[in-house]
Amino acid sequence: MRTALLLVILSVSFAASASPSISGGLWSNYRYITDSEFTSAPFNEELDRETVGDVADEALILYLDDEQEGSPWSLSAEMRFGPGSFTDPGNNSTGDTFGLHKAWVGYSISDTRDLKLGKSQVPFGWKTVNFWPGDLLLGGYGDQMDVGVKYSEAGKNTRYQLAYYHADDWGETSTDTMDDNGHWGSSESYRKVHTVVGNIDYQVAADQWMGISLQAGELQDLRLIDTVPAEAEVSGDHSAWNLHYEGRFDEFLLKTQWLDIRRDIPGGTSEIKNRRAAIELGFDATERWFTYLDASWADTDTAGNDSDAVTAFAPGARYHYGPGWIYLEYLTSTGDIGRDGDIYEADFSAFYASIDYYF
Repeated sequence: MRTALLLVILSVSFAASASPSISGGLWSNYRYITDSEFTSAPFNEELDRETVGDVADEALILYLDDEQEGSPWSLSAEMRFGPGSFTDPGNNSTGDTFGLHKAWVGYSISDTRDLKLGKSQVPFGWKTVNFWPGDLLLGGYGDQMDVGVKYSEAGKNTRYQLAYYHADDWGETSTDTMDDNGHWGSSESYRKVHTVVGNIDYQVAADQWMGISLQAGELQDLRLIDTVPAEAEVSGDHSAWNLHYEGRFDEFLLKTQWLDIRRDIPGGTSEIKNRRAAIELGFDATERWFTYLDASWADTDTAGNDSDAVTAFAPGARYHYGPGWIYLEYLTSTGDIGRDGDIYEADFSAFYASIDYYF
């Protein structure tokens, strides 16, 4: 009911305003699970054998962009509605299946330098072709959108970003970053706050870039925030670094990155430490077809975690049919990333067929 009411309010507001660019989109996804150690309905192998998969993750997306001529100010926002918003009602700021994926006000300092204030993409490594299943074992460091301020500058052979993120979402308890969820605590455990992120990329050859990303910040204890708010202390910390490479060779794309991660979680018994690696291969088969492979690996150094190294692979193909894209992908993995940012072992395989339409 709240979602429907908000849609009506937004529609009236948009109609009454003279915005230069308002657009939208729809998407949904077919999923068939072929192997799973999980028992819940959305990840149950036996259920999908009975039903031959499910069609779900439906969403309506609204985009608002404003860049007025002669003004250094700009605006960009993306609002999502529906289960396919990839937001978690139990851990987001709305308590429902809608939310702002991004929302920032920008200020152009020059043609090569700008500031963004609001919810923007964290400049840490590179992003995958499709955030799911592409993020795989990058969980927590993939398609992240946090709330703060970001400075960007582009030179002839260099790119810089420096950002401060006050929290990973709006409000007092949300741990929701929409696409890349479930890897930074919960509204009842801890959340990421006061994080500084820096990234620099250097062009080593034509269409080839190498870079390093660094981040460090604090973690807030949320275990007693509902009963004793004064006890929600900022008592933990986290840090990570990322070495990455991106290269294009005619129709071929190659991207690699290495991550080293550490977290001292409030109330935790051991410091979380793990290493991860990811590679993405792509090929522009035609103007409309793009094929790719996302693969990642992770291993833990956390005391008390006896998990072996885990791997994940997601080959796929994307077809541009005109107003949108069709994605065909198959995910197979031997583990995943938990809310504590550490790895755990669990076999999972599934086929995905997704379609989106933009207007």
